[in-house]
Amino acid sequence: MLDTDSDALECDFAQYYHIYNLEELGLRKLSVYAFGLPEDSRIKRLMSKQKVTFDTYLSALAVDALQTLVWSKTKDAQHNKNRPKSIAQSLLPRKEVEDDHQNFASGQDFENARKKLLKEVVSRG
Repeated sequence: MLDTDSDALECDFAQYYHIYNLEELGLRKLSVYAFGLPEDSRIKRLMSKQKVTFDTYLSALAVDALQTLVWSKTKDAQHNKNRPKSIAQSLLPRKEVEDDHQNFASGQDFENARKKLLKEVVSRG
């Protein structure tokens, strides 16, 4: 568990148990407390490879919108510098972000990909 992500574990312990120094707990107490963490805690989500909850993603989108709004009123925005990074984008697995769209070199490539996709959908259903 510590090898997975010690920062996530420290954050979970601080949030749920108000324990800020994991070294003083000892391994036995640490494991007992870690077992009691909720299923949506950072470390349990990481270990189970669970995606973020929809509520968390919506909250991240709201924070992103507010950050962008505040940034748009700064001098940096006028020069398109120091744009805030998207929290919601960082919550998605990298593969989903990359597979979100495709580029085609020609209309023929598009048609071939479309036909292939339609064949897959028809064969499933």
